[in-house]
Amino acid sequence: MVTTMSDLYDSRTDRGTAIIARQDPVVYAGGAYAQALSAQQLASYESDGFLLIEDLFSAAEVQALLDEIQRMGKDPAILGGEEVITEPGSDALRSVFRVHELSPLLNKLARDPRLIHVARQILGSEVYIHQSRANMKPGFKGKEFYWHSDFETWHVEDGMPSMRALSCSLLLTENNACNGPLMLVPGSQRHFISCQGKTPENNYRSSLKKQEYGVPDPVSLQLLAEQGGIRAMTGGAGSVVFFDCNTMHGSNGNISPWPRANVFMVYNSVENRLSPPKYGLAPRPEHIAARRGNAALVPLDAPATVHAGD
Repeated sequence: MVTTMSDLYDSRTDRGTAIIARQDPVVYAGGAYAQALSAQQLASYESDGFLLIEDLFSAAEVQALLDEIQRMGKDPAILGGEEVITEPGSDALRSVFRVHELSPLLNKLARDPRLIHVARQILGSEVYIHQSRANMKPGFKGKEFYWHSDFETWHVEDGMPSMRALSCSLLLTENNACNGPLMLVPGSQRHFISCQGKTPENNYRSSLKKQEYGVPDPVSLQLLAEQGGIRAMTGGAGSVVFFDCNTMHGSNGNISPWPRANVFMVYNSVENRLSPPKYGLAPRPEHIAARRGNAALVPLDAPATVHAGD
């Protein structure tokens, strides 16, 4: 039976789980809006839903950014705010949100041509920061991030209309097989997993520590993984992972002695600004989902070409 849904990506309803074919492009405007990635890199991103570029930032740049993240993690003015998330069951730092507004250095990173022009090219428009954060996985204490599609959460809880957003993760430490690297499912960006469960109000207060709603079912996950495999984004500090908002991803806990630190910039198209959340939910706070701070970012004056790792 064919059914018609007013929402192409219906999720968290009283019906069962479902796998829905993606209706949006992965690369917009043929990748012609900006010049950043090579044709080969762009094709790889479109096929897999992500792209790893190694050694995009120098050791000196990475150290300055890591020092800044560590400073922020000790700043009493920041630690007392809602932007700081600790690990479940401990006071170890898990995430700091809104880093591009809390730090001038990280504001420059958001507008760095090596990042922003990739986002503009893939999304086919000017962009703004939907969300920024530093994710820390301290040695022995860093907990897992379970499998999820960012878009599922952003669509339901933030009212993001379409799959026209992407994340970039800059590795500030080595991400190796032992310290909980980001894992992605190639090709999963082409399939939206509709999840079960009614979303409670203020779900973000617990979901940023451990997500329980908007979590895909095991059968759908197995189908995606058997079709595309699972790829761990291991690489040295200074490498960058760009990944589509609907690419299925997660990471294991870090029981190694080696900490893992990454900084994320989430770029959304200015043509995809947020609508009201689904099901009458209250909007999440600005530091998690930007509504007021959604003006197009102005890139820094620097070359826009990225060909490292071709």
